[in-house]
Amino acid sequence: MRTDTAHAAHTATGATPPASPETPAPRAGDRQRLPLAALLALATAVFITSLTETLPAGLLPAMSADLTVSESAMGQTVTVYAVGTALTAIPLTAFTAGWRRKRLLLTAMAGFAAANTVTAVSTDYTLTMVARFVAGVAAGLAWALLAGYARRLVPPHLGGRAIAIAMAGIPVALSLGVPVGTFLGRALGWRVAFWAMTVLTAALLAWITAAVPDQPGQRPEARTPMLRVLRIPGVAPVLFVTLGYVLAHTVLYTYIAAFLGDAGLGGQVDRVLLVFGAASLASIWFVGAHIGRRLRALTIGGALLVAVAAAALAVAADSTPLVYGAVAAWGLGWGGAPTLLQTAVGEAGGESADAAQAMLVTLWNAAMAGGGVVGGLLLDALGAGAFPWSVLALMAPMLAVVLVARTHAFPARRANATG
Repeated sequence: MRTDTAHAAHTATGATPPASPETPAPRAGDRQRLPLAALLALATAVFITSLTETLPAGLLPAMSADLTVSESAMGQTVTVYAVGTALTAIPLTAFTAGWRRKRLLLTAMAGFAAANTVTAVSTDYTLTMVARFVAGVAAGLAWALLAGYARRLVPPHLGGRAIAIAMAGIPVALSLGVPVGTFLGRALGWRVAFWAMTVLTAALLAWITAAVPDQPGQRPEARTPMLRVLRIPGVAPVLFVTLGYVLAHTVLYTYIAAFLGDAGLGGQVDRVLLVFGAASLASIWFVGAHIGRRLRALTIGGALLVAVAAAALAVAADSTPLVYGAVAAWGLGWGGAPTLLQTAVGEAGGESADAAQAMLVTLWNAAMAGGGVVGGLLLDALGAGAFPWSVLALMAPMLAVVLVARTHAFPARRANATG
């Protein structure tokens, strides 16, 4: 819900940091130029991270039959991935804080290549679960790094746009990657889908080596203990909002097929998700274009769109046009959320942005795992109709925090903001 993530927010106010061994001063000619080759490489890394997590969802029947376990047991390949990320993001980020960023990114992506290769060749359920856990560990490293890496490749006033480009890999993975991977798995066998992920990752390793500039790690004297990061003004509110936002989204997204089935649209799940994915891509583009001056307004607007979508689904699920309209609003509200939240926590964290991002990644994955559990309990106890109401209940306090936290977390005024 990767999505994760950032070393480049150097000051809580957003002011241009002085040139230092950790922050090369941007050249005057680079002020409006985005390094697209490097940013698209990071977007591909985000795509691989997101798709590796969700790919088994479309391949469960074939995987469970091949490994001779139940589909519910095979479904835990998604859970163990999230657990690997949640358990290791914070300690590994602290351990690797001094590593050069390019070395760390290459290490994380090599972990994906190894994990997907083992998954592709494994004939043992336990080995497959170990490989999925390793993939989750690699994801923890990647999510705690990618947004910050993107920010550090550009001048401060273009940081939001850089993150938006990098985070575009999330909706592309959900709207296109999962269907294509599922098609490959059904046509050629589920192992081919994982082999394809390995080949793509190998190509990405070469791309990163050639096109992504290196950045230094953090000096020991500049590091802040993880728990102390929570006391930095603005960090805790952003983390609270992240938890509520991701939990609300995951409850509905995980069980959207069940909800649509109850609404008589069970045969249209693929089309509904395509609308959601297209709206998410539009949201990322819009957020990237306007985040420089409007982070607070965009966060409030996104939350309101998700809440309005949930209200529409709660009261008008029997109207097909309204369902599609609500899903489009949901995608518009959700698509830019990873960019907005990672930018907010990076700016609030300042010199401790990596540690703040690691906390965000941990909470993000905990919320994704919790969303599956909460959604399952709601489905058993109250039925699929309870999902939109639960989204409303979760979004209300989250929106209240965004409105109140106008000084540090979601500031009304940001230095160095451009349109």
